[in-house]
Amino acid sequence: AVGLCRRWPRRRLRSRQRLGAFLLEMFSTFQVCACTNELCLLGNAEPKPHAALTLTYGFTVLHGLTLTGSMCNPCGTLQAAWGAWGGGMPVKMSGLKIAAQFVAAVLARVFMDFIWSLEMAEPHSGALSQGCSNPMQTTEMQAFCIELLFSVVFQLSVLRVESVNPKYKVHLIALLITMLVYAGGNLTGAIFNPALAFSLHADCFYDKFLSYSLVYWIAPSLGKCLILYV
Repeated sequence: AVGLCRRWPRRRLRSRQRLGAFLLEMFSTFQVCACTNELCLLGNAEPKPHAALTLTYGFTVLHGLTLTGSMCNPCGTLQAAWGAWGGGMPVKMSGLKIAAQFVAAVLARVFMDFIWSLEMAEPHSGALSQGCSNPMQTTEMQAFCIELLFSVVFQLSVLRVESVNPKYKVHLIALLITMLVYAGGNLTGAIFNPALAFSLHADCFYDKFLSYSLVYWIAPSLGKCLILYV
């Protein structure tokens, strides 16, 4: 469905680049957020954690193959905006894409709530009554450091594999994300994506906004700034 939606702005909105870019980024981020919302439920399947890690790798490869050209992460967009002085993405376009990512995060959460309400699968039963699932299973300071570290490791690795053949690059990034999820998923969820974190844990942001914004918004963004500084 997202693939069909992405074809429309590419064909019909070539003369309106900003609107086309907004829609492309929104559809792509919607796919990432919706799939990851479902993955959080399916990840509880046995055997643990093998099922969750296999699904994580599979979903990440799927996104890499089908969402070429989209960032789906405000931190990646910030990096492109920071490089605008060197001929990178214009600041206005970066702001537009970040807005699209957060709009998609909200739409994906609403859409998945509707899907779960239909209870088409056993894991969907009771998904809406969970509220804040509290992904932080450690102290706030440790969670901040973990998300900061993971953001730095991920973004540096992405920069290192820029020159790799795209068909291999997708699998390398998927393997890296799977390893990070294995290393810190039980502590913070290993999200390092502000838009995705908001889609997954909107209720937590509502209950403890300052704490969750520090860990899942500021930490990844700070990691990006550290990489640019280095």
